[in-house]
Amino acid sequence: MSNSKDDKCPVDHNQNSKKEEPNSEGRCPVMHGGNTSSNQSVMDWWPKALNLDILHQHDTKTNPLQSNFNYREELKKLDIEALKKDVHNLMTDSQEWWPADWGHYGGLMIRMAWHSAGTYRTADGRGGGGTGNQRFAPLNSWPDNVNLDKARRLLWPIKKKYGNKISWADLIILAGTIAYENMGLKTFGFAFGREDIWHPEQDIYWGAEKEWLAPSDSRYENLEDPATMENPLAAVQMGLIYVNPEGVNGVPDPSKTAEQVRETFKRMAMNDEETVALTAGGHTVGKAHGNGDASILGPDPESAGVEEQGLGWSNPNKSGKGRYTVTSGLEGAWTSHPTKWDNGFFEMLFNHEWELCKSPAGAWQWEPKAIKEEDKPVDVEDFTIHQNPMMTDADMAMKVDPAYKEISLKFMNDFDAFSDAFARAWFKLTHRDMGPKSCYFGPDVPKEDLIWQDSIPIGKGAYDITAVKEKITNSGLNISEMVTTAWDSARTFRGSDKRGGANGARIRLIPQKDWEGNEPEKLAKVLSVLEPIAAEFGISIADTIVLAGNVGIEKAAKNAGINLKVPFAPGRGDATNEMTDIESFEPLEPLADGYRNWLKKEYIVSPEELMLDRTQLMGLTAPEMTVLLGGMRVIGTNYGGTKYGVFTDSVGALTNDFFVNLTDMGYDWEPSEKGLYNIRSKKTGKVKYTATRIDLVFGSNSILRSYAEFYAQDDNKERFVQDFVDAWVKVMNADRFDLK
Repeated sequence: MSNSKDDKCPVDHNQNSKKEEPNSEGRCPVMHGGNTSSNQSVMDWWPKALNLDILHQHDTKTNPLQSNFNYREELKKLDIEALKKDVHNLMTDSQEWWPADWGHYGGLMIRMAWHSAGTYRTADGRGGGGTGNQRFAPLNSWPDNVNLDKARRLLWPIKKKYGNKISWADLIILAGTIAYENMGLKTFGFAFGREDIWHPEQDIYWGAEKEWLAPSDSRYENLEDPATMENPLAAVQMGLIYVNPEGVNGVPDPSKTAEQVRETFKRMAMNDEETVALTAGGHTVGKAHGNGDASILGPDPESAGVEEQGLGWSNPNKSGKGRYTVTSGLEGAWTSHPTKWDNGFFEMLFNHEWELCKSPAGAWQWEPKAIKEEDKPVDVEDFTIHQNPMMTDADMAMKVDPAYKEISLKFMNDFDAFSDAFARAWFKLTHRDMGPKSCYFGPDVPKEDLIWQDSIPIGKGAYDITAVKEKITNSGLNISEMVTTAWDSARTFRGSDKRGGANGARIRLIPQKDWEGNEPEKLAKVLSVLEPIAAEFGISIADTIVLAGNVGIEKAAKNAGINLKVPFAPGRGDATNEMTDIESFEPLEPLADGYRNWLKKEYIVSPEELMLDRTQLMGLTAPEMTVLLGGMRVIGTNYGGTKYGVFTDSVGALTNDFFVNLTDMGYDWEPSEKGLYNIRSKKTGKVKYTATRIDLVFGSNSILRSYAEFYAQDDNKERFVQDFVDAWVKVMNADRFDLK
């Protein structure tokens, strides 16, 4: 319903003196409060409540595809060569409604793909181009993404033609890769396999700021030390992909900007050489747009009127496009030939002296003090006119920072080395969040294994599983040791970038074997028992660890009077130290584990919020989280063997006792020492159990309590065990992409 004054609702919904009949013709036909733009959410009323929405954000109700849709099977039907030809043709098929600079869309398509992939950060694996999230808010309306709505709309005829056989996520990245090929770069490869989402990824924390491009000071403990930027963020300001092109907080200083560039790219898993290659390669082609007054641009796509049909930033300045386009606010190309892959960036940067200037839009940029007319790029519309090139503050950092300068000069003097370094870095940038090569599809998948792909050999797929389980059963390991080792191995999985998990058994390698959360001494003991068993049967340690966890679950179920077999899929392999990029695995270290009632230290966020974050990364739902935690408690898997939340007298039996006692009104719950609570019997007055916030939230939060009550019911004892097993198997197989 329109919010304009003339179209306001004719009924005063706060006026109690007027009463209308239910079918009154004057009554507003819209139920106020059903409209999300005006309704107060539960979180608005109770902002400190635990918000479970991130566990259910991609509900099947948002997905228009049928439940049996299999994107990989659709890809097998795709005429890849025809698709690539169509994308190549698009590059020079300039459309009047949004003309291509110099008749070539390469720069625009590269920026679209870059800004899709460039949101990735290593801290939590979120962001990146793997889901097509750029189609939705907030990304579709970020200040740094101005006019990328036009790039996606230019791709629409191709998406329409190939339909479900190509996802938006794949098409966006493919368009950027083809653009480079079309302009002369020999790319490293390309893989299909990114599946679209149909709803914004609301679990991604983009920052606490309430306004676009707010000063970056709030993101740092000390702005002079970029390493103090708030985790898991990588971009320096709200609404930017990387750094501010004008300088730190818009103040030019290439030396300071270099420090921010280094930290930002580090948080994207890029080293100095990759950073220089990407910076130079990204600015070898295309241009920045700022030929006009940025303040007169219309609203972003999410704010624009319905008549704009999803497009934003309308520009009333003359044609509003072509040479009058306003995007970043900076104006100009970086090289003499911005539609050609060459070494022009470094030649332009090092062969000229630069001075600070203001673009027509008022943005700080660097321009050459003196340059020959023939070395200037031509105008995007009139090729008889030459325009000044420019550099951003981040570009100048490649010349000013000593380490960046050394690499830049090496690349300037070795074009082939630069081209290869960029092709590899571009492939990494656009594929980093896809997971292992088993998730890749297509004829252009590189044969070379890259260390950042977390390669794992294929394990033995057929062997006597029963015999292995019997050996484990008689090994002397107890239930807790078997279950916790399997859990600790698998819990590192992140659905965000498909890293971690039990496959590869990296829990036995540096750095994981030494992580505090893995209880190194106990882990070493368990591995000393399981590794010889794996060697005896010629199977992977990864399979053996998971099998041991299953044996522990089956024992616990039997102790509860239920005989069952936990499903198991063999075939995991064992990674080696040589296959493991130690530094890149450090962000996967758990700092808390609500399932094992462990917190490394006190954090700003609550333990239950940390549990939700870990749960979402593992791909679990709220009911699955609930049943797993309740089962883990009674099995006795707490870190260090603590009794917190172990609401049972039969530790080691997979019963629903946790939920039965949590919902028993025969107890009082009272705070004890910091972070702990006593569960006191009303009848005897004695403390029966001790709990943490993690335990009690399943009784205090109304949604989680509904699940706890469900599993506490007398008729759900067996259902509890079965649901626990199903959730357990889901965690153990989360990284088994060969099964999907």
